[in-house]
Amino acid sequence: MDTTTTPAAPKKKSILKKILIAVVLLIAAFFVVVAMQPSDYRVSRSATMAAPVATVFPQVNELQKWDAWSPWAKLDPNAKSTFDGPPGGKGAVMGWAGNRQVGEGRMTITECRTNEFIQFHLEFFKPMAGTSTAEFTFKPEGNQTTVTWTMFGKNDLIGRIFCIFMSMDKMIGGQFDKGLASMKSIVEAPAKP
Repeated sequence: MDTTTTPAAPKKKSILKKILIAVVLLIAAFFVVVAMQPSDYRVSRSATMAAPVATVFPQVNELQKWDAWSPWAKLDPNAKSTFDGPPGGKGAVMGWAGNRQVGEGRMTITECRTNEFIQFHLEFFKPMAGTSTAEFTFKPEGNQTTVTWTMFGKNDLIGRIFCIFMSMDKMIGGQFDKGLASMKSIVEAPAKP
């Protein structure tokens, strides 16, 4: 009696080959999706505050005031801040080091027009290295001021991968909203006698 059996080895090789091809195709598809992510990012939020621009502007310009309203200061109350250069204006520098949520970095005021505009160069060291630009514009409207906080920069490979899973606009924009709301409550608080 002759029974013909199919060897198992060629079937296993065929299955392994199909699995390998599928894995290669998945990796290729992933990198195509990564490549399609934007190379630049921009996040911007605004808030109108019932306070004159001369009251609002120092909250951003004088870096030692940031702890009172910065959303990241609330994420890690034990974070350490350092200051170099003038207390505000062009050349003022603030460094920070905190927990994983806050990370470590430094920001430097690179341009400042009193009661109008402040630009920062941001350097992030931990948890991920990177650089960005942040800007604040101040638009007086009678006894109110509209503050716009913007951050923009380039997405490297890691940034593009990150954007697949997390929206920069939602993540950072939400923090900007919290910071502007805190600043609003500070500048709108009644003056102490």
